[in-house]
Amino acid sequence: MKRLTLADCFDPTGERFGIPTFPWRCAPDGYATRRQLRVCDLRPGGQDVAAQLLRPRRRRGPLVAFLYRVDLARPVRPMSEGMWRAHEAMMRARRWCRVHQGDAGYCIPPSLGMCVTCADPQEQSAA
Repeated sequence: MKRLTLADCFDPTGERFGIPTFPWRCAPDGYATRRQLRVCDLRPGGQDVAAQLLRPRRRRGPLVAFLYRVDLARPVRPMSEGMWRAHEAMMRARRWCRVHQGDAGYCIPPSLGMCVTCADPQEQSAA
């Protein structure tokens, strides 16, 4: 398969890729990614992907970012009380140290599985 070049990524009519395609960082006005919509407190709202951005890479397939129309986007739904309670419970579980059975005050690294103080007690005794 022929490697994709930057010039191949420009297909505003969509005849090559099926949907309008633009090079990375060259999206026309009126289109945004999910993250860009979220910054503006919007969501796609059920609309289909309207266009895409492509960035060719040397050793793997191209990076793809899907674009949605901003004029069809809807406002983000506010979180309900139940959702806030579930979020707080989840964050509390991420701060809980199983070794000393207490709240660490920060999110515990998953690689350690315990708070930093319990993971390296010798460092605390030196201080």
